Amino acid sequence: MDSGKKKEKREALQRIISTLANKNDEIQNFIDTLNQTLKGVQENSSNILSELDEEFDSLYSILDEVKESMINSIKQEQARKSQELQSQLSQCNNALENSEELLEFATRSLDIKEPEEFSKAARQIKDRVTMASAFRLSLKPKVSDNMTHLMVDFSQERQILQTLKFLPVPKAPEIDPVECLVADNSVTVAWRMPEEDNKIDHFILEYRKTNFDGLPRVKDERCWEIVDNIKGTEYTLSGLKFDSKYMNFRVRACNKAVAGEYSDPVTLETKALNFNLDNSSSHLNLRVEDTCVEWDPTGGKGQDSKIKGKENKGSVHVTSLKKHSSGTPSPKRTSVGSRPPAVRGSRDRFTGESYTVLGDTAIESGQHYWEVKAQKDCKSYSVGVAYKTLGKFDQLGKTNTSWCIHVNNWLQNTFAAKHNNKVKALDVAVPERIGVFCDFDGGQLSFYDANSKQLLYSFKAKFTQPVLPGFMVWCGGLSLSTGMQVPSAVRTLQKSENGMTGSTSSLNNITQ
Repeated sequence: MDSGKKKEKREALQRIISTLANKNDEIQNFIDTLNQTLKGVQENSSNILSELDEEFDSLYSILDEVKESMINSIKQEQARKSQELQSQLSQCNNALENSEELLEFATRSLDIKEPEEFSKAARQIKDRVTMASAFRLSLKPKVSDNMTHLMVDFSQERQILQTLKFLPVPKAPEIDPVECLVADNSVTVAWRMPEEDNKIDHFILEYRKTNFDGLPRVKDERCWEIVDNIKGTEYTLSGLKFDSKYMNFRVRACNKAVAGEYSDPVTLETKALNFNLDNSSSHLNLRVEDTCVEWDPTGGKGQDSKIKGKENKGSVHVTSLKKHSSGTPSPKRTSVGSRPPAVRGSRDRFTGESYTVLGDTAIESGQHYWEVKAQKDCKSYSVGVAYKTLGKFDQLGKTNTSWCIHVNNWLQNTFAAKHNNKVKALDVAVPERIGVFCDFDGGQLSFYDANSKQLLYSFKAKFTQPVLPGFMVWCGGLSLSTGMQVPSAVRTLQKSENGMTGSTSSLNNITQ
């Protein structure tokens, strides 16, 4: 066997090993589901039996025969479901054991040096994989752990003892993924009943965040959150922070007495940019806490482990984000005496408007959006993006590696876009919240009034490196909102924005 064919067979075998490993993981997750379902059958059966006993304790002897009949029904259902699940669990365990044995054999085959023996082993593995039971298993429980169809309530039936029967249970609703909508950090879930049921009183919607696609997992998942008493067949969850890749949803129908089966769960994608502020990138006079940053004339990072020396021994760690309104030095004229203690032999890392901090997550592709809100009396701040190569003494907008809009409320009020040491004054009011839209692939950085979605300014640039969100603040503080989708209004504006707003080229002829 020549080296080319051996390489092809090795690659094919590697693909088989990867497929087997993925299948084993899938089966293991299903076994966890079966075990939980089996446990649920036992627990729910016990709960139902207890409730049944309580109801029958209040009845007369005429109910004894009916009680015995219902107990038998419950036990028969429990036995039927248990038998189904035990059988399915046994099949899965056998399939997993055979698959693990085949995986181990396939892995050992990679070390075979003799070409003919290697080829023979590869054929054997391929044949065994073709016939492996792991790929013919149904990974959905044959029965659920729900026993609510056996619940009872005899408040009315006491008048008609001879006609007692289990309460009718609503059928499981069906969530329609096509009708579901994920937009503007809201999720609208729509469902329908498989058949008309005028006894339904309301619906219960449950949801949880996850980073796994496909069916919900039993282990390592967050708890379900519940929205109860929904009267219609559609519900919108709004104001969500998309800090996970996906969300699971399921719904059940309820009549006046009992809740029905859950619908099959649906997984919807909720991907968005999430980042915190990178404390290691910030100026010594900034106090950084995840998504908040505040200027601190006493040295917000005085307790940082990076600062060593005698000057750091007496510093005090401040955890609250309080404003400092007295003794405020100008960012343009900071005297030596007013600077915070510095490491011996070093110089102030930033000067002027360089009280900066960067985000901890780089943007390398795609479209992303986040919002920034400044404290009411913040004297100066900038919002934008910068390359990772932003120098220690570089200010946002001062070089060709950063882009920003700058708000100055010191002495005179100015609002301007900055890039490459050029500025362009903006003839618009400074909004309460600023929305930042970054289209890395399209080479666009736009700023919006986050409330009205009015465009403030847009840069055009061909980004040649990953960019980081960048911020500057002096005499005040900023708070960030991340985990946000690009708003629909912003997407719509992007279609008509090109060619209608200023770009970096308009800054090149304007000297700061």
